[in-house]
Amino acid sequence: MDIIELFIDEEDEVSGIEAVSIVESPAIESDFIALKNQEFKFAEVNKEKRILMGAALIPNKPIYRKNEENEYYIYFSKSTVRKASELFFIRGNQNNSTLEHQMPLTGLTAVESWIVEDEKDKTRFYDLDVPIGTWMLSMKVQNDDVWNDYVKSGKVKGFSIEGYFADKLERPNEPVKQSAELEAEQLLSKLKDLFKDE
Repeated sequence: MDIIELFIDEEDEVSGIEAVSIVESPAIESDFIALKNQEFKFAEVNKEKRILMGAALIPNKPIYRKNEENEYYIYFSKSTVRKASELFFIRGNQNNSTLEHQMPLTGLTAVESWIVEDEKDKTRFYDLDVPIGTWMLSMKVQNDDVWNDYVKSGKVKGFSIEGYFADKLERPNEPVKQSAELEAEQLLSKLKDLFKDE
């Protein structure tokens, strides 16, 4: 199974993250990437202030994907996560949000953004055990319908990014079909190699 690194092509003006979606489950549409962190959920920072905190992008996390032709994993390096977080604000996208990657929303604004640098990060205060290098977001929800119908009801559980990325294949398909056991061993070895340098 292929492992594909997604990265930002700095010469491509549309490469990067255009919006943050509030979602219940992950989605993907052709080359348009829509990812949700499946393990980490929102932390309600302050109900009165209507601020949500969550992981927007996690480095080196293998994310399983399947299209009509192939099954594969994608991941983002720490440097790509940082670059994506910076470009999101440089390009003025902090007010761009959607519901389930379909319906554009108003009244949601990214009000805080940071990269987790060490184990003493404030995410620990909110019981969010995210890896070093994770891009964290806090969003202010000023839309009453979104807050009452989706956030308070628990219909949405996390952030998901929407954007365009270039890709680099880490291991091309072998011409000879391998046994599932051998393929699993090779995938595990490759994933270990990815994480040892970080």
